[in-house]
Parts: sequence; structure tokens; C-alpha cells
Amino acid sequence: MKFADFILPQAVRAEVKATDKLDVIREMAESLRDAGGIKNDEFEGIFKAIVKREELGSTGIGRGIAVPHTKHVSVEKLVGTVAVSHEGVDFDSLDREKVYLFFLIVSPLDHPSEHLRALEHITRQLKDDVFCKFLKQAKTQDDILTLLKEADDNVFGR
Repeated sequence: MKFADFILPQAVRAEVKATDKLDVIREMAESLRDAGGIKNDEFEGIFKAIVKREELGSTGIGRGIAVPHTKHVSVEKLVGTVAVSHEGVDFDSLDREKVYLFFLIVSPLDHPSEHLRALEHITRQLKDDVFCKFLKQAKTQDDILTLLKEADDNVFGR
């Protein structure tokens, strides 16, 4: 699996405006909706499902990274987005540090293996300190998309 398989380029955000966890999730879900990845009339349900997943345990996995995610009956294929916060956001991260890099995915209920493969791909790529450093420094949507393509092409050595 590659980022190109599920990240919607139009949904990528080089600077989130949100300053707290729920608003980051809402902003990212809105970017997926605006890019056509989720239906407008399903937006609130998907947002609530992501928040409910967060209540089970923070997806702020540490090292300045969060991967909020959910499965939802209304989506027909795996969709995702990436966002960067240059200021950092308190996301109840496991290491209690601010989060700067966000990967949000929503997948169909009937494709759990695809959901897990996407999470694995994200996690594997985010173990690369060089990739994370460049992603945190990204200033534009094009910068982020270039880095995702380079990660898909194994430029970072993973």
C-alpha cells in the first residue's frame, strides 16, 4: 500500500487552523468532505465516529504524531488526509507532547484489512526521522504531496 492509494491530494493541509484536538479532527474531516472523500450528509456521523474512537484511547502516538481514524458504513473506499501544525496541538498524546503531524483515515466497515494496512503504512513511514522532519517543515500542500510521493518511492530508505 502507498499513500497515493488513499490520501486525497485536495484534502491535504499544510497548516491547520485548529488549536485543539476536536477542532483538528473536525478540520481534517471537513477537508475530506470538501475534497469529495466523504458525503456531506454523512459528515457529522463520521466526525462523531472519529471522536468516539479517540475516547477509547488517544491516537496521538508520540513523537509529535497523531493518526485519528475510524471505519464508517457510509464510505465506499479508504480515504485519508494529512495535516501539519507548525505550532503543535495538545492531542492527549501518549508522551504528553504536542502533535505536529496528523494523518486521518476513514475506511469502509467491510474492509478491515485495508484499514489495518493503511495504518501500518503510515506507522512504518513515520518511524523515519528524516521523513518526519521534512514533513514538519513543509509549508505548502505541494511540499507535503512531494514528500508523500517520495515516501511511496522509498526515497527515505524504508
